[in-house]
Amino acid sequence: MATVPSPYSSKEEYVHALFSSIAHRYDLLNTILSFNRDKYWRRFAAAQTGLQPGGRGLDVCCGTGMLTLELARLAGPRGGVVGVDFCEKMLERARENIGKTPYARQVTLVYGNAVDLPFPDNTFDCATIGFALRNVPDIYRTIAEMARVVKPGGKVVSLELSKPDLPVFKQLYYLYFNYLVPLLGRLWAGQGGPYSYLPRSLKDFPHQRELGEIFRKAGLHDVKFYELTGGIVSVHVGTVA
Repeated sequence: MATVPSPYSSKEEYVHALFSSIAHRYDLLNTILSFNRDKYWRRFAAAQTGLQPGGRGLDVCCGTGMLTLELARLAGPRGGVVGVDFCEKMLERARENIGKTPYARQVTLVYGNAVDLPFPDNTFDCATIGFALRNVPDIYRTIAEMARVVKPGGKVVSLELSKPDLPVFKQLYYLYFNYLVPLLGRLWAGQGGPYSYLPRSLKDFPHQRELGEIFRKAGLHDVKFYELTGGIVSVHVGTVA
């Protein structure tokens, strides 16, 4: 995002206020605006971690805990998952969501910042981040931090909106994303700002090929990415050396 709306002094402050304002409807609107594909996207991303029963995973910028739960399913009752986020209202929502599931005892939610994760080196078997790299103040540092806290051989996985390349589909998608999504957000959430931010955040975000290069520069190996649903989202995967 090139400019930060007044009265916010930084992108981080703006993003915190934005997600605090929509936390109560975040999950519902994600499902509606993605035509219910968001569940499949998260499950696919979690599967790329290779997290095994009894393993320990980290979900960075965990938000309302939906991707965190996918990791918990993989880790099973003998494993554990930590979700970290810097927005208290999103963490509150995550506690509510996770508390309704059989995985409540496996998940620990922690207040923390993606660019300075509060964990020692080589702590987790994998780390994920879902629909949040667009929102962090430093993409490279976030990925590097995720790599730091994952054990050698473990995976760092990002699920994020991306930029479709298919002719015709690309034009139709941007028509929907740039014009209809802000309108629908205003109708359903009662405010336009958060969903007007979505198109702006994607415009300033690297193309999926460029994001793969950032993964490599952060020290990750065997980097690959998968474009889902025509390239609406991409899942990037890198291995810690």
